[in-house]
Amino acid sequence: MLWAVTIAGVLALLVLDFLVTRRPHEVSLKEALGWSAFYVALPLAFGVWVWSRWGSELGVQYLTGYLVEKSLSVDNLFVFMLLLAAFAVPAVLAQRVLLYGIAGALVLRAVFIALGAAALQTLDFAFLLFALILIATAVKLLRDALSGHAQEVDIDTMRSVRLLRKVMPVVDEYHGPKLTIRHAGRRALTPFALVVVAVLATDVVFAVDSVPAVYGITEDPYLVFATNAFALLGLRALYFVLHAALSRLVHLSYGLAAILAFIGLKLGLHWAHGIWPGVPQIPTLASLGVIVAVLVVVTLTSLRATRDPVGGAAPGDPR
Repeated sequence: MLWAVTIAGVLALLVLDFLVTRRPHEVSLKEALGWSAFYVALPLAFGVWVWSRWGSELGVQYLTGYLVEKSLSVDNLFVFMLLLAAFAVPAVLAQRVLLYGIAGALVLRAVFIALGAAALQTLDFAFLLFALILIATAVKLLRDALSGHAQEVDIDTMRSVRLLRKVMPVVDEYHGPKLTIRHAGRRALTPFALVVVAVLATDVVFAVDSVPAVYGITEDPYLVFATNAFALLGLRALYFVLHAALSRLVHLSYGLAAILAFIGLKLGLHWAHGIWPGVPQIPTLASLGVIVAVLVVVTLTSLRATRDPVGGAAPGDPR
């Protein structure tokens, strides 16, 4: 019943978002702040319910998992921002593109959560496998950040875009939120279709990273799904609140690399503890403290690094 109610609630919120965006329009800051406040209050209220109903241990696991997923979703949002800019998406269509991306991410996360739960039940080395995935991802994030590739998107090299262009013709102009139109007597894709597919393709990569990360916090598939769903649902509104600020979070990739490496270490120790009981484990409450500290540090250092002493635009600021 709890699963059914939660999934029904998530679907209802998605339908609500599609109804809100049925008429393309530029999102005002007031509108974005209102929806962001709602999508922050909702998961926090749910966390209070989990804490009061199931106790502090699961409550801390949920809050820690939600914080990890929200942090990773901001990185996801940054990539969405780069894709929207690369495809020159009109402002009035941005929120519909984001909504497709969020819906796709939810479906993919659900699939990976189910696969992860099955792996944990059947494979003795599943925790070690998840640990290696997270550490490898952390190394890649760090290398991309050091080389500057973390802030680059080349749509011409994206396999999904190249494949679509081979399968169907693509027109140059946007036609509202339409994915296809009739052009020169045949069906053709719009640039809107290309950017939606590109966003969905990036969802696959982020699902591979985020699901093992939250399984490093809690082994409960329901809490894993809840943290992912709540973290993703508010991204559409958060994008318009943080659009200008995202370009200033220049050290976010370093922080996420540290967090993923830390959770990978936590998973590795958990796996080793099952074989050698003398191996220590990292408590969830300690994990929460480390994650909060890393996020605070990278936020402060990012703001300091992009601060303009004379009050002009910060480096990377679209102004």
